[in-house]
Amino acid sequence: MDWTLFTRVAGELREAGVEQLGLFYIGESFLCDWLPEAVRYAKRACGYPYVFLTTNGVAASRERVEACISAGLDSLKFALNWADGRQFERVTGVCGVEHETVLENIKAARSARDHVQHQTGHRCSLYSSSLSYDDAQPERMRELLLQIKAYVDQHYWLPLVGHWGLPGPRLAGRPVPVKPLPCWGLFTEAHVTWDGKLSACSLDASQRFHVADLNTTSFLEAWESPAFQQLRSAHLAGNVKETVCHHCLAY
Repeated sequence: MDWTLFTRVAGELREAGVEQLGLFYIGESFLCDWLPEAVRYAKRACGYPYVFLTTNGVAASRERVEACISAGLDSLKFALNWADGRQFERVTGVCGVEHETVLENIKAARSARDHVQHQTGHRCSLYSSSLSYDDAQPERMRELLLQIKAYVDQHYWLPLVGHWGLPGPRLAGRPVPVKPLPCWGLFTEAHVTWDGKLSACSLDASQRFHVADLNTTSFLEAWESPAFQQLRSAHLAGNVKETVCHHCLAY
């Protein structure tokens, strides 16, 4: 995302009353060169009470993580959706050797977090989460989770939603009931793509979910745009057959 666009949108979101800012959406947050500066701007210039990140861990080196925590990052979550190198390669499409890098980066993140806390008093929470692909996934990951247990504050399981090529949705090996309408994210979360489009979906940044262009529209105008209002109305009515949500990625 362009820095000028980021600072404007971040400021408008805060002015609208948003208190939590996640500096990621679909993609990998640590691929952004100016990520620490974005955290610092959100905390100091905009005054966000809570700024957080999710990462797959591959690019989350100690240097990068420490820079973000020093800038004021409140929490960092590692998405661990694999049990070993083979599953890592299947899920990510990247050579399985990278999973060793993730484990080292998690350990380094704990060291960086503790160092910043000792130096400044600021404490960034460290989390990890995993998708339960099937009944056997928790057992597959048991050894891996034991390895990182001492380095994160909490690990938790998430339902499998919108994950291409894998069975789901499931939570801790059990089928998840079909989610009733309305989808709460339409009313409580704003998702902005790298090129400034406001998306109606937390799981898909493709063009069909775009409801406004923040390059030419203010956030509040986009949030209250006719396209977004019509989609919310359909959810409240319990009928999304004629909307982009008809074939929901999650369910």
